[in-house]
Amino acid sequence: MVYTPYDWMQTLHQKADYVEDRLRSGSPVVGLSCREGVLLLTIRGSQRKIYEIYDRLAFSALGQQVDIEALRTLAVDFAHVEGYQRSPDDVSIQRVVGFAISPVVRRTFSEPFRTPLVVRALFAQLGDVVSDDVFYVLNYDGEFTLNERIAVIAGTTYAEKQMHKYLEGEIGDKPPTLKEAVPVALNAWAIGRFEAEQGGEGEDASDESEQSYAMDNNWRDVLKRELKGGVVEVALLDRRLTRERKFRLLTDKELRQLMPAKRSGREA
Repeated sequence: MVYTPYDWMQTLHQKADYVEDRLRSGSPVVGLSCREGVLLLTIRGSQRKIYEIYDRLAFSALGQQVDIEALRTLAVDFAHVEGYQRSPDDVSIQRVVGFAISPVVRRTFSEPFRTPLVVRALFAQLGDVVSDDVFYVLNYDGEFTLNERIAVIAGTTYAEKQMHKYLEGEIGDKPPTLKEAVPVALNAWAIGRFEAEQGGEGEDASDESEQSYAMDNNWRDVLKRELKGGVVEVALLDRRLTRERKFRLLTDKELRQLMPAKRSGREA
């Protein structure tokens, strides 16, 4: 049997449909730069979703848990080898994503007879100042984008677009404090969850007729529902810490202070 370029393209389309269908129900992740550091927020079930990669690096993802764990392990191993062979200061999220993660994901997706990784990932790196913070968003096909100040992943690209729109409108040009960032990030999470559940991509809608998040508060009902059964997980790459390792998960007490009306928690 001859495998033609047309067959290869058809296979890629089928793989993309396969992955996107499974990502749709994934819990979004919000990344924000704030004065205190880099914030990552999500709502999860039993499985933890936000991880430390290296001293100033963090990772989260949505998708199939075994694939998420495979990427996390690969990122951690690469970062620590880099830190040992080169220097801890040389370990960057750009090298982790560009040299370790992306090639593996791209190869898995493009090879016809391999099952693609069901994953969309968010990587973050803390800078000395807010303007030096960076985010990388990695897609299931190995393509990645660089982001500053704001980064999100969700079940659909349209959901991500709506999350970005909300965050940009709420945050503006001035870096928020941690107290300001957490409620805004939680609302953005709910918008992403709601839009992914609706299933619309918005590709054919005009700007005038497109239903905006600001005109539809159904996402607030989604947030109330998810807070009843889910756990708010918030990690901070803390700029204020003097130790080398900047990653920490916010405690129950901290989350109650940041969201006094919300039910929240973290895995022990």
